[in-house]
Amino acid sequence: MAIKGTRAGVGARTSVTSADGVPRSAPTAGRRPVKMAKRRAPSANRTASARVVSAPPALQHTEANCRAHEMLERIGDKWSVPVIHVLGVEGTLRFGELLRRVTGISQRMLTVTLRGLERDGLVRRTMYPEVPPRVEYALTPLGATLREIVRALIDWSGAHLTAVDAARARFDQQVRGWGAPSRRIEIKRR
Repeated sequence: MAIKGTRAGVGARTSVTSADGVPRSAPTAGRRPVKMAKRRAPSANRTASARVVSAPPALQHTEANCRAHEMLERIGDKWSVPVIHVLGVEGTLRFGELLRRVTGISQRMLTVTLRGLERDGLVRRTMYPEVPPRVEYALTPLGATLREIVRALIDWSGAHLTAVDAARARFDQQVRGWGAPSRRIEIKRR
């Protein structure tokens, strides 16, 4: 079977020629076609008195709010908070020391996180021309402004951990199978 054409996107179809020379159409990469949502016509039941409630200014779509969302994504990702916390408590650290102090982070994720924080001006990277090269990381004055916020998040987490655990236990009891340990499935071979 020879495939002609390229993948144009999700649900795209390519021209396929089978062994018998008959051209056919086949979905690309075994993906399902995308279902498009149908737009509903305005309801006749709506009255003219229906009022539209606008979002508060802090939630309205503006350039400043979109930029703030970018920063929240950076600061709120999985590894930025622990990295900012460790650098805030320990001060200037070399890469290996930082890797040991941030529990569970891989070398690659630490590199990616530090690059993003450095790009946003929250972390300063200092490279010393030595053999072997020495690289140190520290919070910038802008990054230091986040120390208290991060510290407050950590304090809140510690203070409310038992309440969160209790809520999780109640939820797990109500929703059957949620949070239950996975069952091991054994496959018998002949």
